[in-house]
Amino acid sequence: MLRCMANLIQTMAGSEVVVRFAHMELADPDIATGFTDCVLAGATDVTVFPYMLSPGRHSTTDIPRLVSNAAEAFPHVVFNVTPAFGVHEKLAELVLERAGLEPVRAFAGSEGDRCWDPECSEKLCGDACRAKTARQTALPGGTS
Repeated sequence: MLRCMANLIQTMAGSEVVVRFAHMELADPDIATGFTDCVLAGATDVTVFPYMLSPGRHSTTDIPRLVSNAAEAFPHVVFNVTPAFGVHEKLAELVLERAGLEPVRAFAGSEGDRCWDPECSEKLCGDACRAKTARQTALPGGTS
């Protein structure tokens, strides 16, 4: 399935973007091979997206470590690892669609960038918290 998703993303992103997939463990290609494949295809800026629903040890620690190790062989390449999917209205739309339901409310632009935890802890989603990211981006200097 990961190969199919990578092909879909490649098609949607266009030929100017290099899209490759990799597995953290148990299947090939591994992260080092995926990273190398991106560089050999011409990438000088690699963004790694952990294809996981929620943040956990793999997406917050293991994958960034493996990517960093792979990047050591290519000091000229800039890289980053994004948060896991987390909470996003597009995922909620997909869940509703798969359940055969239509959303009764949609969100435009940054309207969905809020904490959906009833206690508004901004902790449940970790690095994938859009409310926290939106707030940090809005701060002077624009970074966390």
